[in-house]
Amino acid sequence: MGFGDLATRPLYRLYEGHLLSGLDRSKLPQHIGVIHDGHRRYARSEGLPDYAASYRVGMAKFIEFLQWTEDLEIPTVTCWLLSKENLERPDAELVPYYEVLEELFEEIPAALAAHDVGVGFIGSLDLLPPDLVAEAKTLEERMPDGERRLTIALAYGGRQEIVDAVKDLVGTLADEGMPADQIVERIDADGIGANLYTAGLPDPDLVIRTSGEARLSGFLLWQAAYAEYAFVDVYWPAFRHVDFLRALRDFTRRNRRYGK
Repeated sequence: MGFGDLATRPLYRLYEGHLLSGLDRSKLPQHIGVIHDGHRRYARSEGLPDYAASYRVGMAKFIEFLQWTEDLEIPTVTCWLLSKENLERPDAELVPYYEVLEELFEEIPAALAAHDVGVGFIGSLDLLPPDLVAEAKTLEERMPDGERRLTIALAYGGRQEIVDAVKDLVGTLADEGMPADQIVERIDADGIGANLYTAGLPDPDLVIRTSGEARLSGFLLWQAAYAEYAFVDVYWPAFRHVDFLRALRDFTRRNRRYGK
């Protein structure tokens, strides 16, 4: 740690305390979605030896972030750790990330041992390496239920989720022997919503994306229709507690009209 870091730490703590004390906790989001973006750019900006080093910093931040949400009693969190489009990247980038994710899934039970958290996965997990899928399934089995809910999106695409939901709805109605003209009438928002990967979870109130990119890239397209958004300039591995608190502060100050 450099001198500058030491010199500014008291100011950081003061500002952090100011943000915390000023939060209206009655208005905090009940479901936060996070797009953890910027690992590779962080590695380049920090001169790290490889992307794996950046991935590990980012996953340590992931654990830290879960503690922040626990401290503020945020009941539902959905984290997008890998998109379906990411699978098109070269193996030199993907394989180290898969290995870091496996490490993360092994660490989560101990890291969250004091928290009452259930963990679930969404996405096209069948497209992922068997070892990674096995670790994900093991984590789900070890932490199936809890007062709070953590959903991890892997090989996830928002358009694919909607396509899958419509297929499942139509398939169910067809299996019931419903004629085609009646099936068309039954394809509505409620029916599609009930067949989404996240069925049973509340829609997100706040979506945070790091790295300065101001777009959703397909994250929870259906569910986040009326969410508020926080686009944060820092890369995910450099995401700080004050960045999170500022996003929450801004959220509590917004007048949500849900399109009305």
